[in-house]
Amino acid sequence: MRRDRRTKILATLGPASENPEMIAKLFQAGADVFRLNMSHLPREKLKERVEMIRAVEAKFKRPIAILADLQGPKLRVGAFEGDSAMLVPGQNFTLDADKTPGTKDRVHLPHPEILSSLEPGHTVLIDDGKLRLRVKSVKQGSATTSVEVAGKISNRKGVSLPDTTIPVAAMTEKDRSDLEAALDAGVDWIALSFVQRPEDVAEVKKVARGRALVMSKLEKPQAITRLDEIMEISDAVMVARGDLGVEMPLEKVPGIQKRIIRAARRLGKPVVVATQMLESMITSPVPTRAEVSDVATAVYDGADAVMLSAESASGQYPIDAVATMSRIAEEVEQDQNYWSIMRTLNAAPEATGSDAIAAASHQITDTLNIKTVAAWTFSGSTAFRIARERPNSTVIALTPSVNTARRLALVWGVHSIRTKDASDIDDMAFRACKFALREGYSSVGDRIIIVAGMPFGTPGATNMVRIAFVNQEHAAQA
Repeated sequence: MRRDRRTKILATLGPASENPEMIAKLFQAGADVFRLNMSHLPREKLKERVEMIRAVEAKFKRPIAILADLQGPKLRVGAFEGDSAMLVPGQNFTLDADKTPGTKDRVHLPHPEILSSLEPGHTVLIDDGKLRLRVKSVKQGSATTSVEVAGKISNRKGVSLPDTTIPVAAMTEKDRSDLEAALDAGVDWIALSFVQRPEDVAEVKKVARGRALVMSKLEKPQAITRLDEIMEISDAVMVARGDLGVEMPLEKVPGIQKRIIRAARRLGKPVVVATQMLESMITSPVPTRAEVSDVATAVYDGADAVMLSAESASGQYPIDAVATMSRIAEEVEQDQNYWSIMRTLNAAPEATGSDAIAAASHQITDTLNIKTVAAWTFSGSTAFRIARERPNSTVIALTPSVNTARRLALVWGVHSIRTKDASDIDDMAFRACKFALREGYSSVGDRIIIVAGMPFGTPGATNMVRIAFVNQEHAAQA
């Protein structure tokens, strides 16, 4: 099964889509990666979901990536007398360590690390920003705030702290257990929530030890201030616009999205744009015009993947949502403006052999109008570097590693195939042509580009580019 687009689609599984039949239909509709949200998926059901996806993978004989999204810390206020209280503008309201039920004047904040980190002038947002408090004074075990945006506050509503760096790890004990379970189940990507600093990512990578790649969810202002450091250590990033839009002014989020996408492209690391992309399709079979434009903008910017959350997890039209997103991406990629934007935004190659070869292959495909690049890769790095160039051609990644083939399902423009490693240069060229023909990306008489490393099977040794012709002999064995 081949896709007629380069941009990948990430679909979240949930009550509307977590059975084998729906997973298969979502894959056929265009999903390339399935997200398992550990905030809602019980750990004991994780392996079962992974096995369902692997069964679909075997049925369609195409690598599918699985992303396990860790919940991260959940910061919440305590409970109230009568379950809620009404705050009015300008009043004082105290957050404290007292465990007694809250009133209209105070509430327990069961996070001493927050109380010790707040400073006068800091903003405290409650219930996804519906209430806004400004810290006036802080003393041991409590913080007095002034209510700037008032309203009803009720039991255990979420707390966001856009101005405060909290001395708490991105992983909770639940996350550590979920991470081990996800790695044991064989997921391909781990998404890390609540990233504030590069050390948060390093902790997960230390546990993963290469068993899965790590994607940093950029959802906090503190992560944006250290964006370069976090991106450098991450294997991929996600623009988590929902939480960013709570903790930062909404009008800043589009610019931050573009900044993150361009930084990821410069580094050659996958970037996913997420949250509310086709939100109306939770209850409607068609999206709004604004949502279509939003998805198209992410595609025009060169994002590796666009993500569906509740649309595919709990919505009424999960298959339609995936199919709609696929059609939008296909249409954008047929626009000549798309390719001029891709060329304009391309970063200069780094001073490495891999980047020099990737840039050369891109130039050759443009000069000779070649539509297929076959990359022999063991770790996937060759395909990552070629995809960084955003060539107007399909990248077929040929790899002996099933893990690599699956991970590359997230990467822009890459069609991965698991096959035994090449035995010599002639075998490398012959099988690259055969697979390009068999998968429908080339025809007899076409030329393809082959990129590989010598000696074979050596990770990170990309040092060769070759032009080959597809002929009748390849067709006989395709």
